[in-house]
Amino acid sequence: MHYNQKTYTVESVTSGHPDKVCDQISDAILDECLKQDSKSRVAINTMGSHGSLFIGGELTTLAQVDFKDLAEKVYCDIGYKDNLKIFTNIIKQSPDIALGVDNGGAGDQGIMYGFATNETQEYLPKALVLVHKLAEKLEELRRKEKDFDWLKPDGKTQVTVENGTIRNILVSCQHDEKADQPFILRTLKEKLIRPLVGNISSVQIFVNPTGKFVQGGFYGDTGLTGRKIMVDTYGGLIPHGGGAFSGKDPTKVDRSATYMARFAAKNIVANKLAEKCLVSVAYAIGKAEPLMIEAINEKGESLKEFVEKNFDFRPRAIIERLDLLKPIYKQTATYGHFGKSNLPWEKVISL
Repeated sequence: MHYNQKTYTVESVTSGHPDKVCDQISDAILDECLKQDSKSRVAINTMGSHGSLFIGGELTTLAQVDFKDLAEKVYCDIGYKDNLKIFTNIIKQSPDIALGVDNGGAGDQGIMYGFATNETQEYLPKALVLVHKLAEKLEELRRKEKDFDWLKPDGKTQVTVENGTIRNILVSCQHDEKADQPFILRTLKEKLIRPLVGNISSVQIFVNPTGKFVQGGFYGDTGLTGRKIMVDTYGGLIPHGGGAFSGKDPTKVDRSATYMARFAAKNIVANKLAEKCLVSVAYAIGKAEPLMIEAINEKGESLKEFVEKNFDFRPRAIIERLDLLKPIYKQTATYGHFGKSNLPWEKVISL
């Protein structure tokens, strides 16, 4: 596990980050399709760039969805006030893929990973939990505190840990032109960082290191679905197979098998069978049985037989066990897909 290294850095982003805007739109479309038709097959990608939004992909569904209206609603709910030119190019899912998926096979090939550690109540690394809380709190201040009307939707947080101690914290936040850098630094130290970290005297803090972050969102950077896969998972502390989640229905094992791997790893740790657990699984498109399943504890000892005995990684079995055909996905598109207790793959069971 990369997580054994002494110094590491993790990051998170707010809901207004351009990539996350795209993730939320893609998952909002998935949820609406599943709400109307639980058998929907969805593969939606969104790209935003300088006043324009492009929604493309493949669908097989009975749902009737106004893609433009839904995208506009998500965009406005995040806190953006400008109007987007929205373009769509969505076609029916390839029949070649459907051949394998209809028979219970995986919707794609690939490698997926799940991880858990006993060091927090979320069964996630402390720094990862903190960096998401910093980003989430940044958004909460913007939405709920009148004194933060200068704060805008786009933002990022980053935490570096050395030998188990927080070494530095970085916050980049989009802001109104009227807010100067000394004011932002002072305010975020007292209202954002100190309440979550406590004593910050030995922590090096960076806020908007360029000195200014007025232009953000789609006007500061292009956004794209699936471009924050480390933020979505474990911050780069363990391997990643490369497959993104948002906009994909659970027949796509990129998503569902990653959730199942997390479910297995978390329950192994929650049942005190390991202090840390890393689960990996691989598939061939159209085939139900995984090509590989492996699991190791913090000592590198294999838990493969235990995982194979207690967790069924065939796609249909995953969907059934975790009840994945419900419209639950938009909430996963911000602040990580793991650690939220209301999600089915976070449920603790007895083993």
